[in-house]
Amino acid sequence: MELSRRVAGCRGMLMEGALGTRLKQEYGISFHEEVVMAPLVRTEQGREALGALWSQYVEIARRHGLPFLATTPTRRANWERMERASFGPDLFRDNVGFLKALREKSPGEMYIGGLMGCRGDAYRGDQGLSAQEAQRFHSWQAAALAGSGVEFLYAGIIPTLPEALGMARAMGATGLPYLISFMIRRDGRLLDGVPMREAIAAIEEGARPRPLCYLANCVHPSLVREALSQPFNRDPLVVRRFMGLQANASPLPPEELETSEAPMTTAPDDLAREMLSLRDLCDFRIWGGCCGTDDRHMEALARGI
Repeated sequence: MELSRRVAGCRGMLMEGALGTRLKQEYGISFHEEVVMAPLVRTEQGREALGALWSQYVEIARRHGLPFLATTPTRRANWERMERASFGPDLFRDNVGFLKALREKSPGEMYIGGLMGCRGDAYRGDQGLSAQEAQRFHSWQAAALAGSGVEFLYAGIIPTLPEALGMARAMGATGLPYLISFMIRRDGRLLDGVPMREAIAAIEEGARPRPLCYLANCVHPSLVREALSQPFNRDPLVVRRFMGLQANASPLPPEELETSEAPMTTAPDDLAREMLSLRDLCDFRIWGGCCGTDDRHMEALARGI
């Protein structure tokens, strides 16, 4: 309830900037084949790198007096992948414990969330589960994250409506507040072709409790502006309920950013200005970064907020 009130009452909240691309490019860290970044907290190199990056982001939020939302790097740690990798729910507890220890060292308002993702490729619209399948598939991870002590749940880079709806039901069943973040195209639709307005309306109608709000991530703000400017998305429901963005710092496709050897990015002040200008389209309150961003972008964004 505290986080729900904060989202409703604040002007701006900060999320972390990029983790994955920075861990690869700045620290040369390789990820687990199945669960990607989730086991990094169990290695000395991983803890040091994650601690350094998160500390940057937490300090930026603290210095500018902004609430900070941190999410465990567990997007790919669904039950299927965890089983193949022989990991159990204690891996979630390790990640949550790591963030709680960081919070204890850093005075300021910080909330710890559990990150979940779609079962298939987040950048394709033809691999999504049905709503019923998604609710069954994602319930294990939602419950395990809730049991590990997170304070909210976050479904990130979700490309299809049915899977987003099933995830909403699975996350809502835990009793925790939760966020839904879509992967969208510049035409204003999810990757399965469903307009953003229709996707939000379907989840509002079909999930109880409803999400705290909706976001997009892994997209450049210029793309988000085009998407929100589509006539079918100029609707009070979208304006009121679409409230956040974790932005790419380049308009290039995320697959290309993920495999690039050098950072590809927009200047921090330019990216922050372009992101914050989206407030003339929707009631944006939650801001963060994805591929190509770093502490400079989060500093410019926090200063702008």
